Amino acid sequence: MTRGPSSPAEGGGKADVPQRIWPDALLAAHLLATDPHGFGGAVVRAGPGPVRERWLDGLRAALAPGTPWRRLPPGIGDDSLLGGLDLAATLAAGRSVARAGLLAETDGGLIVVPMAERLPPGIAARLAGALDTGTASERRARFGLVLLDEGEGDETVAEALADRVAFRIDLSGVGIAHCDAPAVAAVNTEVGTPEADPLGTLCRLAEALGIASLRGPILAARVARALAADGPIGTDAITAAARLVLASRATRLPAPEEAPPEETEAPPPPSEEDGPTDQATDPAPADAAEDRVLAAVRAAIPANLLDQLLAGGVRLSTAKAGRVGQPAAARTGRPIGSRRGDPRRGRLDPLATLRAAAPWQALRRAEGETRPIVVRRDDLRIRILRQRTETTTVFCVDASGSAALERLAEAKGAVELLLAEAYVRRDRVALVAFRGAGAELVLPPTRSLIRAKRGLSGLPGGGGTPLAAGIDAALTVALGVRRGGSRPVIVLLTDGRANVARSGEGGRARAGQEALQAARALRTAGVPALVIDTGARGEGARSVADAMAARYLVLPRADAGLLSAAVRAAL
Repeated sequence: MTRGPSSPAEGGGKADVPQRIWPDALLAAHLLATDPHGFGGAVVRAGPGPVRERWLDGLRAALAPGTPWRRLPPGIGDDSLLGGLDLAATLAAGRSVARAGLLAETDGGLIVVPMAERLPPGIAARLAGALDTGTASERRARFGLVLLDEGEGDETVAEALADRVAFRIDLSGVGIAHCDAPAVAAVNTEVGTPEADPLGTLCRLAEALGIASLRGPILAARVARALAADGPIGTDAITAAARLVLASRATRLPAPEEAPPEETEAPPPPSEEDGPTDQATDPAPADAAEDRVLAAVRAAIPANLLDQLLAGGVRLSTAKAGRVGQPAAARTGRPIGSRRGDPRRGRLDPLATLRAAAPWQALRRAEGETRPIVVRRDDLRIRILRQRTETTTVFCVDASGSAALERLAEAKGAVELLLAEAYVRRDRVALVAFRGAGAELVLPPTRSLIRAKRGLSGLPGGGGTPLAAGIDAALTVALGVRRGGSRPVIVLLTDGRANVARSGEGGRARAGQEALQAARALRTAGVPALVIDTGARGEGARSVADAMAARYLVLPRADAGLLSAAVRAAL
């Protein structure tokens, strides 16, 4: 029996990380080539270069001859991806002729997805659905995905796709000098001590590593079965499967075992009546083997992931619209209709084109046309696409004065409600608080409910009201959001009674003038805003709302639900 290359010895410092990563990457490629759909695919985090190409070459070489290998084009439409009407064949035959899409054409093979971290949510959802069902438009489509992650920082592949593929390979720290190992190598056929409950062992390992999704241990079990081939699944196969599949999914480090209490008294000597004394007193072999597997998995956790886990958690990824933060091209979006136009300047709608041409067929045949279906330029219809832009709601909260606790409670509840809704809409929220002598960004734009709660729970109250500084800070955040391709909306919660100037000095007259100047600057920037008056008199906040051309609401004692509804109406 032969398998992919074995992993180096467990342990080692960071200096030998590339030497440990590359053999595992080759082993993952070998396994993926044997069953692309069963393993789902791989996320390969690496920029364009010889290392990534070497790995792709090794994967393609390991595939059986004739296995489909396709590359996902950017901006692909549903007709090309899932299948649809073959316009040329339909016009030639005079009847509707369907054609297979890219997914069905790749049945049994692999689809390479460049820049997978920028994949539109709609395409990602269609790929995930096809992976689950193995079909696309009622055609067989059992394929695997090679998701090339070229993101920087927090940019990562959508979790809906990453969770469905077995392997997550980080080649960003691997150099070409580490790629001398052969793509496939014969290894020791020993599988270690047979496991009585391999799936249970993998599930316990997943629980220890904080992996909530059941796909992790299920995919790891498939890997272990593939490594064991026709033999029993042993400790070595379990260790390799956990290292390849579970290590990169870890969200926490396994808790160390508690040291056994020291014995205060020596145990009594055994008597002859107790029977033979040569019985084994070591810990259960299964527990010892599981501990060794867990240690191997911990050693295989990627260095960057290990640093994040030690720091207190894994950060969630944020989506961006384009390579330079600009919105996606007008050729992408949700179809909402069609119109007459040039297909070179849009996406052709075949069905609408045929519907437009159908009433004229008899008249055109009377003019001498012999083709089954006659389509002219005036019949051509292109799709109208509505591109949805991500919205970021920037809360600017007045945390000053005696009523700060009440206002902060309202803001905290509203932000948490909006964040839950933003998770569904793929929108974000940010929080700016101003009090004392200035303003601070408490919560950068995020969709993470955990980060939001942490930022809100530590938000202090009391002190002066530097309203101008708060508006300036909110505008700075909003402009940064706009440069990133998102649509900003500012929600200002204040009573409008400014008493601290930008310089940090007190004085209502100067502070009020600067607040109105900041409000007019926000209006000039064209950022939509909503002012929620949390005071009892409602004079200062209204003048600020008028200066920034914002919608004005008086909610002195609003609960979180009413506040959330008001913000949704402003969006």
